[in-house]
Amino acid sequence: MDDHGTLWVLADNNTLIDRYFLGEPAASYYLEFDGLRILLDTGYSDVFLQNAEQLGIDLGHLTHIVLSHGHNDHTNGLWALAKAYDLTGIPIITHPRCLLPRWYEEEYIGPPDKGMLPPGCDHHPSAEPLWLSEHCVFLGEIPVTHDFEQRRPLGRILLDGQEQPDLLTDDTALACKTPEGLFIVTGCSHSGICNIVSHAQHVCGEARIAGILGGFHLPRANSRVQKTAAFLNSLHPGSLYPCHCVSLTAKIELAKVLPIQEVGSGMCIEF
Repeated sequence: MDDHGTLWVLADNNTLIDRYFLGEPAASYYLEFDGLRILLDTGYSDVFLQNAEQLGIDLGHLTHIVLSHGHNDHTNGLWALAKAYDLTGIPIITHPRCLLPRWYEEEYIGPPDKGMLPPGCDHHPSAEPLWLSEHCVFLGEIPVTHDFEQRRPLGRILLDGQEQPDLLTDDTALACKTPEGLFIVTGCSHSGICNIVSHAQHVCGEARIAGILGGFHLPRANSRVQKTAAFLNSLHPGSLYPCHCVSLTAKIELAKVLPIQEVGSGMCIEF
């Protein structure tokens, strides 16, 4: 296999000094690994397309589109992508509940067009881990293995024609097996970043963590952040890149014991 991969941050809440790319409160990442060209999430608008063009990345040659979960700040750009490129036959990998309508109070926060996919897309819904190549896996539904990361409802989801509390069981991530261990890429980690890491270790049969990039869903500094830091520190991970939905105060707490790196739109990481 290729002994390294490359990831570009196409959209993030943050931008970087002297790196003139657009930011928005959303997430989109492009990965080249193990012969794959994967777009993980599509942000909230066409910002990821503009940044990809500036980076010289041709999203017309994707091998996979992966949606980490169904919130609009991760899925809204899908139709902008479909207008820019022919997506016929490109596998779109999601959890089975990812494309269902959902709301927070009175605001619609689900995927565009109430979950309708662009024509020609090859949808592959899976709650089970799905290997995209020999060394890259879509983790599927994340089990709860850490008591401090129990699922709590966030808004409502339409299930079997009825609105129900949304436990975000569709929230998932990618794991890439490298010679240095797993490199995990998350969207928001509503399922719990520690739950995600433990599941990735189980699915991949690999305990070492080379790195983690993505939203850790830690909007404030509290006891959960401290427990998260303690668990991740016990794994002696490589570089960690918390972004998108991680507050400054949470990053400060994590950085006291972990190798935290800055993230922003346009950033390129080799792992």
